[in-house]
Amino acid sequence: MYNHTVARLTYRALLGRRRALILCALPALLLVIAVAVRAFAGVDDRAATEILGGLALATLVPLIGVIAGTGAIAPEIDDGSIVYLLSKPLNRRTIVTTKLFVAIGVSLAFTVVPILIAGIILNGNSQQIATAFTVAAIVASVAYSAVFLLLGTLSRNAVVLGLIYAMVWEALFGNLVPGARVLSIQQWSLSLAERIAADGADISSDVALPTAMILLVVATVLGTWYAGERLRSLKVAGDD
Repeated sequence: MYNHTVARLTYRALLGRRRALILCALPALLLVIAVAVRAFAGVDDRAATEILGGLALATLVPLIGVIAGTGAIAPEIDDGSIVYLLSKPLNRRTIVTTKLFVAIGVSLAFTVVPILIAGIILNGNSQQIATAFTVAAIVASVAYSAVFLLLGTLSRNAVVLGLIYAMVWEALFGNLVPGARVLSIQQWSLSLAERIAADGADISSDVALPTAMILLVVATVLGTWYAGERLRSLKVAGDD
């Protein structure tokens, strides 16, 4: 289920100079905004909810998920270097699950810690708002990583498709069309944040928590399974 060599190669690819700059810039922007809001507005639970929900969970988490999920496998498929791994005596599902673990690890490192720190800066975790969005970011990062890893095996335009889902489907249609929210990882994770935070935190989701948790698990499991199927279908010289 996990191969250290594959993990090392994937970490090296994901944390290359260009991607590392983007991965660092996004959470840094969140922290700068949090410090600025706290300095000018003081402790404000409403501002904390809006920034952690509207900027962190709705923008930072999916963008990091796109970079980590697609970047874990799509470039190797595009340039053909995946053949190096496929030619080794490695189970192809092990390759997929290893890359998923790496994508999740990178996503969590660049989203969960900054979101928790930003929440504490904004209102000192009043009404458990920082905790709620931190937990929501954890489950969302896992689901996004699996879904975007799958996209990396399906299309050469995985990054574009991931951005369309995150920025158009979730951010635009998810806010304008009530029915679209049922198919939104953001809304599923927001349901968990709603449960964790105090009643006065003004966090709400259109998806009931039991349904949200089931959909998060289904998206993660199916995304991982089908990514494995796609990798198994790739042929290299010497395959029957």
